[in-house]
Amino acid sequence: MAPIGRITRGTTGVNRLRRVDRWIADLPAARVPGALVVDLGYGASATTSLELHERLARRSPDVEVVGLEIDPERVAIASRELAEALAAGPERHGRALADDVRVSFALGGFEVPTVRPPHVIRAMNVLRQYDEHEVEAIWARMLARLAPGGVLVEGTSNEVGRVATWVTLDAAGPRALTLALRLGSIGTDAMPAPSVLAERLPKALIHRNVPGERIHDLLVALDRAWDRAAHVGTFGAEQRWGAVVRSLADDGWPIDRAALRRARLGELTLPWAAVAPR
Repeated sequence: MAPIGRITRGTTGVNRLRRVDRWIADLPAARVPGALVVDLGYGASATTSLELHERLARRSPDVEVVGLEIDPERVAIASRELAEALAAGPERHGRALADDVRVSFALGGFEVPTVRPPHVIRAMNVLRQYDEHEVEAIWARMLARLAPGGVLVEGTSNEVGRVATWVTLDAAGPRALTLALRLGSIGTDAMPAPSVLAERLPKALIHRNVPGERIHDLLVALDRAWDRAAHVGTFGAEQRWGAVVRSLADDGWPIDRAALRRARLGELTLPWAAVAPR
């Protein structure tokens, strides 16, 4: 059976997905003994899959990562890069690779043709070329392949990883939306305000940033809270972002203690119901 999906541009880069990797590393599903994690649509090189394994293996040394692409040439390139990195010794481009590193690359798409069901599927920057009405069926196809208790993380980041958003889903469907920013960049020409996140919303939400939709309300509230917290900025961007998240919680947005703790990382996570399309 041919892989299901459309080929992406394949653009990738070092550390582009570090924010979502950090999120995945804290998921219980990624810390199951011998967890299988799929990097779906990893792009034109092995970079993101190798980085994902490196970050997860710090907590779960026996984690296995499989990179899937629908382009056979990309699979061949990534497999060759992995072999070259192993042959080069324990250090390559600052990345430690043990001889028994559990990373591999294979042909596949949304059907996720792994030998065993994965505990986590990461699908970043793969749905931008699809229409909104296609998203639900694509989600359902990937969710059907998960192991019991498994998680799908689907979203978008900018090319250098300073802006990222993702939806976390389980067998019951979407559970949460996470927004993540490099805090030190807010206020620059490239990132004038937190609402720059609108450009990188997941496909299920990116066309919903209009008055009357919950995601629009959130982004408006985020910018207003950022402006109100300007005086806290003298203590640093991290403190200002923390004030923003606490302000949103005070205003009634459903932000739990875990989300408040992770605010220091430049994140904001809310239940899907708080941002779901109307």
